[in-house]
Amino acid sequence: MGRLAGKVAVVVGAGQTPGAGLGNGRATAMRFGEEGATVLLVDRNGESAEETLALVRDRGGVGSVMVADVTRESECAAVITTCVERHGRMDVLHNNVGIGTGDRGAGSMTEEVWERIFATNVKSVMLVCKHALPVMRAQGGGVITNISSVAAVCSVGLVAYKSSKAALNAYTHALAMGNASHGIRANVIMPGLMHTPMAIEGHVAAGRDRDELIRQRDALVPLGGRMGDAWDVAHAALFLASDEARFITGVCLPVDGGQSARIG
Repeated sequence: MGRLAGKVAVVVGAGQTPGAGLGNGRATAMRFGEEGATVLLVDRNGESAEETLALVRDRGGVGSVMVADVTRESECAAVITTCVERHGRMDVLHNNVGIGTGDRGAGSMTEEVWERIFATNVKSVMLVCKHALPVMRAQGGGVITNISSVAAVCSVGLVAYKSSKAALNAYTHALAMGNASHGIRANVIMPGLMHTPMAIEGHVAAGRDRDELIRQRDALVPLGGRMGDAWDVAHAALFLASDEARFITGVCLPVDGGQSARIG
């Protein structure tokens, strides 16, 4: 029996940025499927989500795909309705969507960039959770895991991204405390420097040398002098979603090789 046997898990952001390697959402979907969960893979890019589903099935998992833009409330509501219609319940909600495109310093921030990043990184999570909570409350429990970033607590130049992830941490804390009496657990994972397409490809497209970028990022990680990867996030997500973490709620878990431990 797998650690999520008999459970239904929604992975929002189950596709990934084009490029070499594996993204956090895709790896998490694969681990959930391996461990027995039926997965609903949600992404704006249906083709990318279908690629994830094929990998889930290759590892013996089962699931389906739904295309949705989770910055729109009607589509968030449809995600939850679809999950219940297809699978009868929803035990795990994993929110993996996040962007930092166009971010900049405080003195040059634009309203458009700020609102787009907050809509994707915070509002989308709030909207999906809003519609998931009645289902989980009626069931008598559930698990919500939101993917934040160590940027929320570390010094970075990306003002909107940092602010949105700090807001996500605070939202999740409130979510956990407001729903603990209903048997619902809510936690945050804060990835650090990761070797994923989202983290690497944008810099390469802007003209950075890939090998040098990787060397520089590796050198910033205290544990072993190298970045983590999507499996590190996926393993943490699996633990938090499983009954092994049944007494854990309201935490922000760094998965960062000690990067955030440098604070102070």
